[in-house]
Formats: sequence, structure tokens, C-alpha cells
Amino acid sequence: MLWLRQLRWKLFLSHVLVIAVGLVILLPTAQFFARNPLIGTGDPSFSPPSEFSPTANPAPTSDLFQSTLEQALLIAGFAVLGAAVVVSLFVSRRIVEPLQELTLVSGRLAQGYYRERTLIQSDDELALLSRSINQLAEALEKTEQRRLGLITDVSHELRIPLTVIAGYMEGLIDGVVQPEPQIFAMVHHEAVRLKWMTEELALLSRAEAGQLRVEPRLIVLSIVIERVVTQFQSQMASQNLTLEVNLPNDLPPVLADPDRVEQILINLMTNAVQYTPSGGKITVFARSLDPFIEIGVVDTGVGIPVEHLPHVFERFYRVDKSRARQSGGAGIGLTIARHLVYAQGGEIWAESTGTGHGSTFRFTLPFYDSTFK
Repeated sequence: MLWLRQLRWKLFLSHVLVIAVGLVILLPTAQFFARNPLIGTGDPSFSPPSEFSPTANPAPTSDLFQSTLEQALLIAGFAVLGAAVVVSLFVSRRIVEPLQELTLVSGRLAQGYYRERTLIQSDDELALLSRSINQLAEALEKTEQRRLGLITDVSHELRIPLTVIAGYMEGLIDGVVQPEPQIFAMVHHEAVRLKWMTEELALLSRAEAGQLRVEPRLIVLSIVIERVVTQFQSQMASQNLTLEVNLPNDLPPVLADPDRVEQILINLMTNAVQYTPSGGKITVFARSLDPFIEIGVVDTGVGIPVEHLPHVFERFYRVDKSRARQSGGAGIGLTIARHLVYAQGGEIWAESTGTGHGSTFRFTLPFYDSTFK
């Protein structure tokens, strides 16, 4: 019976058990004293009066009964109290010890020891709480591992442009490198790369703190999409990638922040370009799904293993760390995109049938409601 595994029913049954023990002790004790009235009087010469005796006096019988009952209740009460103490100690131990273990483990987790786990073996709510704490610990441990990986990756990514800038500047100072336009352009490019990375990290920090500023207004989505696509045309041409845009003519306006929508599309497009090999194809589309507009970016790239799909929007998560290291980035673009979509009342998700089959990223934005003021 599943209901017997619940903690509240265990507590209820423990009280019922105490009452039952009390009754089991009380009834035999009362019967014993009732059958042995000499115990109540303490007088061995006493003989109970007969109800048929003409000299019978009811008063001694009443006193005897009262004395016997009081002694029976007193002895039974102490016996019940002892049984209740034993049962209560047993039940409280079964409850308090797991709670102490949960408290200890949660305290260790708060101190940063994310490998701590609880070992409670039962089927009640305490076991459910134990499993929840273990799941939390596993999530914290994975996040910590990704954070440490992020520090390593970010330091690697920052070191490359800093080394380039420092090297060329030292060459210019020493006169080894001639001050030519392409040298200044390269230094400027690396400086812009540094600025972009720091802005991405700062944006992620604001997003997770719930401090993203979103100013929704009526926008024409096709204009925003065309503007983003234009930014990637030269890069895609250099990588021999084909770009296709499918936008219906009757696409209704949406209520969103155009800058944030552009940022979402840039992150999705950047992801698609990074993981689509030369000769591949990227498609951007939009369609109406009342009461939302769905926007998607489809690529014919490396794809995503199915088991990784639920995690691709988690911060610092990378499906293939070696490819991510080669292509650059800190693995937070999709996380930022998710926060930007959620801040505008939409949803975002990824689809893929596996490695080598490409991937699709879709997100929704709310329709413009003419009744909105």
C-alpha cells in the first residue's frame, strides 16, 4: 500500500500504536485488580461481603472498587507512559536522523562541496527530499565543472588576442614591424574580439540576475531578419555557405524589442555558421502560429546528439569541447538567447536527429494584439 509509505501516515500510525499499547496494558491490569480485591485493601483477613448477606454494607465495596481502579489506572498509566516513550524514541529516531543527515549534506553543499550525497533508504517524503537534494547536488557539480571549464576556455580565448596585440605593439615599438595599415587593422580586429567577449560575459551576468532591459514595441520582423542576414553574407560567402531566407508576405507584426530580437538571431546565426562545414546551407524562416510568430534557423551542419538536446541552452555547456575550442567562444551564446526570448514572453528550443544531420533552432514571439495599449 503506497499510502503507508507517506511520512504523515507513519506518524499517525505511531500515535495509534501508542494508544493501542495503552489499551492492551490498561485492560488486563484492570481485570487483574478487579479479580484480586485483596491487593486493593492490603488486608489478608478481608473477605468481600456477599450481596445476599443481610449484613452486607455497600460502602466497603464502593471504596474497594475505587481503590482498585485508582491503582489499576496508576500502574497502567506508568506502563503506557513507558511504552509511549519507547515508541516515540523509535519513531523520532527514524525521522530525526534522516533530517540531521539532510541538514549536514545541505550545509556541505552550501560550502561548495558539491560531491556530497545523502544515503537515506526509505519510501517516504524524506526519501523524496533526499533524492531532490542529490539531484540538486549533481546539477551544482555539473555547473561547477562547466564554470571551471569556462575559466579555462575564457582565459585561452583572451590570451590569443592579447598575445597578438602585445606582440605587434612590441614589434612596432622596437621597429621590427613596420607601421602598415594591415597591422593596425589586425590589432583593431583583436581588440574588437576582446570587447565582444567581455560584453557577452557581462550580458550573461545581467540575464541570470534578471536585469535584462527589454523594451517591446510594434516591429516588422522581416526588417530585423534582413538586417541580421546582411551582416553574415560576407562571412558565409568566405566559408562557401549557402543562405536562404523564407519569409511570408503576410507575416503579421510582433510586439518585441528589435535590438533583443536581433541579438537572438545573431547568436543563432553565429552558432549555425560555426558548426556548418564548407558547402553547407543555412536557412532562416518565419511563420505565423497564432498567437505567436515562430522564427527558426536551420543548418546542415554537424548536428546535435539527441541526448544533448535538453542541455544546449545551459550556460557553459558544449556538445563538443574540442570543436568549440577551435571555433572560439565561451559557450554562452545560446544561454543568452534563451534569456532574451523568455524576457519577451516567448519560448526557444533545439531540434536535431543526431550527429551529421544538422540542427534547427526555433523561438517564438507574441503576436501584436490590436487591443494592446
